[in-house]
Amino acid sequence: MARAGNAPSEDVPVALVAEGAHGQVIHATNRAARLAGIAIGARVVDMRAVCPALRVEYADLSGDAQALKRLSLWAQRWCPWTVVDGADGLILETTGSDHLMGGEAEMLIEMETRLSLLGLTSRLAVAPTWGAAWALARYGPVRAMSTEQTCAADLAPLPVAALRLQADTVLLLARLGLKTIGQLSEVPRLSLTRRFARSALDANPLMRLDQAMGHLAEPVASVEARPRIVAQAKLPEPIEDPTAYLPQLCEDVCAQLEQDGSGCRRLTLVIYRTDGEVSRLQVATAAPSREPAHLARLFEDRLERLDPGFGFDLITLEAGMIEPIQTVQRHLNGGSDAGVPLTHLIDRLTARLGPKAVKTPVLTQSHVPERAADWAPAMAGAGADAVTAAQERPLRLLQPTEEIRVLYAVPEGPPAQFVWRRQTHRVVRYAGPERIAPEWWCDRPGTRLRDYFRIEDQAGCRYWLYREGLHEDGRGGDPRWFVHGCFA
Repeated sequence: MARAGNAPSEDVPVALVAEGAHGQVIHATNRAARLAGIAIGARVVDMRAVCPALRVEYADLSGDAQALKRLSLWAQRWCPWTVVDGADGLILETTGSDHLMGGEAEMLIEMETRLSLLGLTSRLAVAPTWGAAWALARYGPVRAMSTEQTCAADLAPLPVAALRLQADTVLLLARLGLKTIGQLSEVPRLSLTRRFARSALDANPLMRLDQAMGHLAEPVASVEARPRIVAQAKLPEPIEDPTAYLPQLCEDVCAQLEQDGSGCRRLTLVIYRTDGEVSRLQVATAAPSREPAHLARLFEDRLERLDPGFGFDLITLEAGMIEPIQTVQRHLNGGSDAGVPLTHLIDRLTARLGPKAVKTPVLTQSHVPERAADWAPAMAGAGADAVTAAQERPLRLLQPTEEIRVLYAVPEGPPAQFVWRRQTHRVVRYAGPERIAPEWWCDRPGTRLRDYFRIEDQAGCRYWLYREGLHEDGRGGDPRWFVHGCFA
């Protein structure tokens, strides 16, 4: 509404409404509405009687949820673990990362500053547990900071609603005279257990109190965290060769990958020796794979590098670099092509020769033909997205290009005849020119442009020629002609 120029004044009470059990209820209010006595959760018809000038707009709950998810990813600038907490909160696991911002106090100030630049009002708190941080952020002082030693004292004066309890449970505790967390923690645990033993988590004050104090685990799992895909074999007695257990481990890992609809590009075999030593062996694939036989074969001739010591009694195989993979049916009968796929050949050569010995051609971002392709390690992926040329290109390029002598009638036109490798070729047909200008960001000053022609001679052979430079272009003498490739 502000971008459209019809935003209401700050003095006008505005409320966002959502559908409730008995009609529309107040979902959110601005400052003017709060000063007018508009309560969140109350019915709209009741609030209109309190404030007849109340302006009502519909709340976009789904849009708010999507925005909060995007904000949780944006908040990963401070720590790698961020999750959405309810409809208006974020939980950040900042353990080990606060010192990068100069400490917890400076980190909270930076968070509040950056959120305010986004137009968001925030209440921040640092605590050793999820429940304590939730309570201090909503009911504690500004930018509250608590530690494991002071957590109980910091939570004691807060109301019991800070334990993330249902409204009915909060009302019941108030009738019992338990209005603060400190009063609730002084009640014998046996009495609370008898009263709330069968209650759900959000209606059980004892479990919520244990979560806030750190007695009950409540870990933070990032929205991008993937479950580990790992298989293990526990051996009844120590052995020295894991070869016999490797095929079954690969089948277990591939079964988990298939259920997840993905494939892996890294496999890590970990051997736990009886003397406490741990040995690791890692293999890689050029493309995501979940074929047990192929993955097991990559460990051939490499298991000898492991030192068994006095034997090992535990073997684990973990998949890494997990990527989505799609199953493609190449034939109507469901069969596959005969022979070894190219990616499997690359994997086997890499396993034997090393990752730096096997290279594949990749496309690069360049319009100059000799720069449009390069060699990269096979395990580095497909390379950068390249500009696909709409023009026809020859199957074979000459490196370096070979200069020719050309006879042509028109200075700016195609050649009528050229001599290459002591043979004279008379031009019968041609197509072009296709002009390729120098790349100013990597070419030297004075580099001349090229005009490419597709040429067919009297014998039916097709060539790719180019003229380097133009007459009187100020970048050298007469133009020069070169053969750059041959068509099929």
